[in-house]
Amino acid sequence: MANEDELRNYLKKAAAELQQTRDRLREFQSRESEPIAIVAMSCRLPGGVDSPERLWDLVSSGADVVGTAPSDRGWNLEALGDVPVGGFIDDIGHFDAGLFGISPREALAMDPQQRLLLEGSWELLERAGIAPMSLRGSHTGVFVGTVGQEYRDVSRATDPETAAHAVVGALASVMSGRISYVFGLEGPTMTIDTACSSSLVAMHLAVRALRAGECSLALAGGVMVMSTPLAFEEFTRQGGLATDGRCKAFAADADGTGWGEGVGLVLLERLSDAVRNGHQVLAVVKGSAVNSDGASNGLTAPNGPAQQKVIRQALADARMVGGDIDVVEAHGTGTALGDPIEAHALLATYGQDRPADQPLWLGSIKSNIGHTQAAAGVAGVIKMVMAMRHGVLPKTLHADRPTPHVDWAEGAVRLLTEARPWPAADSPRCAGVSSFGISGTNAHVILAEAPGTSDTASARSSGAGMSDAESFPWVISSRSNAGLHAQVRRLRDFVAANPEVPLSGIGRALATSRAVLECRAVVQAESRGGFLAGLDALAAGSRPPGSQSGA
Repeated sequence: MANEDELRNYLKKAAAELQQTRDRLREFQSRESEPIAIVAMSCRLPGGVDSPERLWDLVSSGADVVGTAPSDRGWNLEALGDVPVGGFIDDIGHFDAGLFGISPREALAMDPQQRLLLEGSWELLERAGIAPMSLRGSHTGVFVGTVGQEYRDVSRATDPETAAHAVVGALASVMSGRISYVFGLEGPTMTIDTACSSSLVAMHLAVRALRAGECSLALAGGVMVMSTPLAFEEFTRQGGLATDGRCKAFAADADGTGWGEGVGLVLLERLSDAVRNGHQVLAVVKGSAVNSDGASNGLTAPNGPAQQKVIRQALADARMVGGDIDVVEAHGTGTALGDPIEAHALLATYGQDRPADQPLWLGSIKSNIGHTQAAAGVAGVIKMVMAMRHGVLPKTLHADRPTPHVDWAEGAVRLLTEARPWPAADSPRCAGVSSFGISGTNAHVILAEAPGTSDTASARSSGAGMSDAESFPWVISSRSNAGLHAQVRRLRDFVAANPEVPLSGIGRALATSRAVLECRAVVQAESRGGFLAGLDALAAGSRPPGSQSGA
């Protein structure tokens, strides 16, 4: 009898341990394949684009913002002959160093790419409803893509006191490291240079780190600023630049690439964590993959079979097939060699075994803003997320006549020569984004529409559902009076341009998801008109009725 009791107890214990092992294995498998939520996005791109919303306005209107080089770069434009044409960021020298605790001399010695990343990271966190300095000590990762550090050649000409900061100010590793330092982030932090695929490779590594539990949040993206005209000079000599500086992706008129610059960042979080934390889910990363061309026809020559492999690997990671994907935001640089190779890879992977009336649609944001190099992939991601949320596939410019170097009858792939509706269906809207580096590193990411939980999270984060009668006072702060006035003007412009946003949501966001800094002002009113009048008074330097201010 005693032996039977012992055996029974042993079997119970073994069964319990086996169940625990099964539960842990199930949790591990679930974590390995869990979608990664995009909970916020930020960007600064050519054409005055300073938000994902403005990027959507640009691409949905079919705008071409490629233009001549700005005069504030210190370039000897006369010596260059023809003035470079590309997609440039305005006012690249403007930077609120005090906001980040950086001295003016150190800021001058910093690569503008570091400055843009700091500004983009601050905005990214605030857009997620997270006060930037509240993450100090957290297990948040930073993954930043870059290509080229030309600013060291510019900073050598500065005075000796500024030059003391120049070494750190020009290091690629500091682009990610400075973000973690300023915000006190303690997760994995790295800068990735795989040339033009850098930002998508950064996203891929961030997704892997989140699934492995190496971090709980991750900032990922890329940046490119052309501090010198070197890229124009070199590609002009090689005959690789379009004559008009525009990328004519997959077009019969394609005659070379056109350079651009910018910064783009996404904030990533495991979907289950995003829902639990009440963060708005803009879209999800279902899968991603990275590979190399290996020994191809040349170091800088694209490799079609490798591109097919990276697409199939990303689909396998997403547990999807080619027919599940509606559209691909292509690398599409407008080169006579690269575009046909990419198109054939897409025809072989996405263009087969799908109805002729449901082709894969193909586009490239480079036709609007130029090839933003290390920021190109993430710019395409932001474009696709916004397209999902608006239910529209924007037109790709300069591609009215598809290239004759591709047999488009080989599969169901069609160019977006016109904007098209992207209607909701039984399954979520899905998109692929490609990015290929001159180094031979290829990356592909699979995005899907946010699940239905995003509506609840959005309402929770924005304060929707609260009436304007319940509006909070509006608290605005900065590290300087100049910064405070700039914040007031931006808030005023936002409120005037978005009358549908509830006053309660604005007040709640200002009070709970913004850093509380030294210079502060408070505006209280009973109506939208009252708040606008109060902001106007603050912008003019006076104190409106019902407001408070102090330093």
